[in-house]
Amino acid sequence: MKKKKKKKQATVMDIIKASRKKSREEEITNHTKPVNYAKIIPSKKLYNRKRNKPEISGDF
Repeated sequence: MKKKKKKKQATVMDIIKASRKKSREEEITNHTKPVNYAKIIPSKKLYNRKRNKPEISGDF
């Protein structure tokens, strides 16, 4: 007598993972590229002393 195979029930984490994957794929289709939310983009209006320094050559 063969045992019946049980269907794997989706856990909460599986459902969340599938939802995130679907959301990510929709986002890529909307923006034509992956969007990175973790990257911090600095404002160009803020003062940045490294960007505003003139390039000094090493000739003294």
